[in-house]
Amino acid sequence: MTETPLRIGTLVLYKNRLARVADIGKKKLTIEDDAGQKVSIRPKDVTLLHPGPVLRLAELRTPEGEPMEAWELLAGSTTTLEELAELAYGDYTPDSAWATWQLVSQGDYFSGTVDEVQVLSAEAVAEQEAARAAKAAEEEAWNLFVARVESGSYLPDDEQYLNDVVQLAYEQREQSRTMRALGRQETPQNAHALLLHLGYWDSSVNPYPERFGVPTTGSNLTLPALPDEDRRDLTHMQAWAIDDEGNRDPDDAISLHDGVFWVHVADPAAVVSPGDEVDVEASARGSNLYLPEGTISMLPPQATLMLGLGLAEISPALSFGMQLDESGQISELDITPSWVRVTRMTYAEADSQLDESPLRELYAVTQRFEERRLQNGAIELTLPEVKLSIEEDGTITIRPLPPLRSRMLVRDAMLMAGEAVARFAVENEIPVPFSVQDAPNVDDPAQLLVETTADMFGLRRYMKPGRRQSEPDRHSGLGLDLYTQTTSPLRRYLDLVTHQQIRAHLRGEPVMDSSTLTERIGAVSAVTGGIRRAERLSLAHWTLVYLIQNPQWQGEGIVVDRRGNRHFILIPELGFETPWYGQEELPLDSIVQLEVTNVNLPELEAFFRIVD
Repeated sequence: MTETPLRIGTLVLYKNRLARVADIGKKKLTIEDDAGQKVSIRPKDVTLLHPGPVLRLAELRTPEGEPMEAWELLAGSTTTLEELAELAYGDYTPDSAWATWQLVSQGDYFSGTVDEVQVLSAEAVAEQEAARAAKAAEEEAWNLFVARVESGSYLPDDEQYLNDVVQLAYEQREQSRTMRALGRQETPQNAHALLLHLGYWDSSVNPYPERFGVPTTGSNLTLPALPDEDRRDLTHMQAWAIDDEGNRDPDDAISLHDGVFWVHVADPAAVVSPGDEVDVEASARGSNLYLPEGTISMLPPQATLMLGLGLAEISPALSFGMQLDESGQISELDITPSWVRVTRMTYAEADSQLDESPLRELYAVTQRFEERRLQNGAIELTLPEVKLSIEEDGTITIRPLPPLRSRMLVRDAMLMAGEAVARFAVENEIPVPFSVQDAPNVDDPAQLLVETTADMFGLRRYMKPGRRQSEPDRHSGLGLDLYTQTTSPLRRYLDLVTHQQIRAHLRGEPVMDSSTLTERIGAVSAVTGGIRRAERLSLAHWTLVYLIQNPQWQGEGIVVDRRGNRHFILIPELGFETPWYGQEELPLDSIVQLEVTNVNLPELEAFFRIVD
């Protein structure tokens, strides 16, 4: 504030608003604004605009003058409010002071304070005018965009505005200006729904891998050649890699020779060492990502070509030879890097040969092992499984996977290897990522005796999640006192770690200690949790796309649970579970005929009605 004393009627600025001094006290003064409101403040809180006196603010008028000529004369210089008022309006009066301050406040040609007014140059004025014009154009474009979206359409140039909706749909941001402007709640599901409504996305866009931040592109690293090391020649054995039709990464095979049951496993630990570039990237990925639209591999594509069993005439492997006694106990284990000759076979082909030698003998061994597991408390849940495929034209096909005996053969062979390696690790004090699972949380052991689909569905709710840890413990669900996943090192990083540990021990080299292993397990578990969720929700997404493609779908459902008027129905041919609401009480395990009525893809919901 200037040194000019304040008096009643002085024109002042208070918080950049016009006021007049209405009264002066010993320490404070009273000012009155243009609405007649009075407030008591300190003198230092106001800025002198004109000494006055002014009786009423409403009487102030903008005088005749030539402010533009004043600007042209002073452009690029600095002046005071008083000098500018005299030049622009011919005199420094309350009217001209207020009119001049309004010019300064607008900022079009002048800026600054009462005591120091900057007079903008012609160039600065032109820049400001251009910026204002651009802002006005942008505001108009935004308003037109919002109007288009409200009407359900968009233009190619609208992508810049829709980007925040896309990011919200992918859960890469929490807010969206577009969604707010439309009055829609800012959720990923609502953003997804808007993009579908506009046709910006179609049902083929699967948002879940992006939402969980999992890698959606493969590795571009390269692997070294296989090292020159001793490998036992096991090519004289017949070995079979049994997989689903169309499988592209065969990583295990089985043999039976001279009473020894062999599980041959792909050997990436031969070329991927702990801490090397490929190992670090594989650790960050955690496992393969299996999506209906394709597989994103943990290891470089070269790994499958080099190490996949049966893709070449002779394949490198890490082989586990086991002998089982009559009770199904593993009595001996032989672990060796090897060369194997593998024949690839589908589950259906293998199933048709299980009653013939040599698969008959292989199956008999695994049955003894399975019987021991069951006697040891293993829990068998045989809920329906399906295989969903996306054809080249975008058509979805879903086919049930029958519970073939050949699947049980391969499953138990892999479990045998996992138990044998776990025991080997404990006996030789080798830290490995053990797979453990606590017993189900049931009050009555009879709840573990399941016969029907509803029984299995109910028991599943009591099952504890499995976990990986460096300390050995029981896997209750498998009925094994010790177990580690061993047979998928091309697809699961912790399987690869087990191989690296076993191989180091066989070479007489130091192995990773328990503390380091625990850190690695924790890091991988954090990643694979997102991968499993992305896979599960992606499968649900494409199942609903199948129903969208087949709007007249009808099929059977099994009532597997009931809570009040809400029933849960399992649809075997879709591998899909859905709630159904109705006053009618449906018996558990009853078969109902369903017809799809609506699909809400963003919310992953499908609605059905029961038909006669």
